Amino acid sequence: MSYLFHTDEDRREMLKSIGAESIDEIINDQVPEAVRLKRPLNLPPACNELALTAEMTRLAARNASADSHVCFLGGGAYDHFIPAAVDEIASRGEYYTSYTPYQAEVSQGNLQVMFEYETLVTQLTGLGVSNASLYDGGSAATEAVLMALSMQRGRNKVITTDVVHPQYRDILVAYLKNIDAELVVVPSDENGHSKPMIDAIDDKTACVLIQHPNFVGQLESVSEIAAAAKEAGALTIQVFDPVSLGRLKRPGDMGVDIAIAEGQSLGNPLAYGGPYLGIMACRDELVRRLPGRIAGQTTDRRGKRCWVLTLQTREQHIRREKATSNICSNQTLLALRATVHLSLLGPEGLKETADHCIAKTAYAKEVIAKSERFEVVGEGPSLKEFVVRDLGADVAGLLAHAREQGLLAGIDMTPMCVGGSEASEPAVALPSRYEQCFLVAVTEKRSRVEIDRWANVLCEAPSMATV
Repeated sequence: MSYLFHTDEDRREMLKSIGAESIDEIINDQVPEAVRLKRPLNLPPACNELALTAEMTRLAARNASADSHVCFLGGGAYDHFIPAAVDEIASRGEYYTSYTPYQAEVSQGNLQVMFEYETLVTQLTGLGVSNASLYDGGSAATEAVLMALSMQRGRNKVITTDVVHPQYRDILVAYLKNIDAELVVVPSDENGHSKPMIDAIDDKTACVLIQHPNFVGQLESVSEIAAAAKEAGALTIQVFDPVSLGRLKRPGDMGVDIAIAEGQSLGNPLAYGGPYLGIMACRDELVRRLPGRIAGQTTDRRGKRCWVLTLQTREQHIRREKATSNICSNQTLLALRATVHLSLLGPEGLKETADHCIAKTAYAKEVIAKSERFEVVGEGPSLKEFVVRDLGADVAGLLAHAREQGLLAGIDMTPMCVGGSEASEPAVALPSRYEQCFLVAVTEKRSRVEIDRWANVLCEAPSMATV
């Protein structure tokens, strides 16, 4: 629609209707004198497109990105390969939207994509139903917990562990502090496993939240934990990595009731941390409590197959206090990219991607463990992430040195531990045993040459022990 500016007469009429003489009078009443800027903004003169492009390029070059550096960062956002076809299809004008297609009769293409996305997610997870996506993995985890609490009347305990993603726990704390719910964070064992949470499950437990592989890269005993939860009448929520399901058991095959994931690794770029994609699936009998949009397949009055938004009595179409969630939209564009990516890969391609990650991660662990300065923390196999302890006790300096050499070598875990700057409270902190450690992710994009260089640069870095 065209932009129509206000005329002087329009402004006079609006001021008259609110009983004001001028716009300055309104500002004087609302904006304190002390905070008003009374000079022109100190901005450089306008420049032409050529000069502006050069300046923006110069500023962008100051960033350390996965394009300019070799990336070993993980922690929920990964440098996976994205086929060119994903960008090509997702950028078509018919698809290029992030919003929900409310008008079904003119949105059949988008609704079909949403339906196919849901179908792929149910095949991936082994669960009966999926929504059309949520905002990101963290919001999906919290929505899953709220979903479980709404179903488990008389139960208000939520059990998780200190090796579930700290940011997911941070979001969970923010949501639960204003409702009648108790969050219990059970310490993991010395190898970073969550099996001790079984002992905390009781008849007040609404759900258990487990991550597999967990934040520190360890594989969990999901089937055993899910069986214990089921015996106590509680639901099991699993945070999973989509790429891991190329080789690991599906959540539904291990007795999980609700599965959630961050879908960034399925065809979506790192993009400075977002926008990302919240994946969520559950058992069929829980569908009425599933938050967000659901696209369904039906037939029109002529008997022709079509797609619609279905089961909408769970959200904003009913009274707010009766709704299951405040999530009334979805990430259509990001879900489209995930759909295209999974369709291009197919089951065998997903297995191949997972196999590359597993093999290259094992090689990286082997190489770095040869150094006397470093030790790999935790036992057992890894999918694509593992923890390294710096015996030189200078992780921050180590990673800064690597960055100067063109490597994003890992994530410093010290600030996330108890008392660290990123641990706002004990419920979101990592165990103190991960101080002076860093988290490393090795995806299918990393070559043996890059891994060798990563290890060499880290081994050559100065340490506090030798200063």
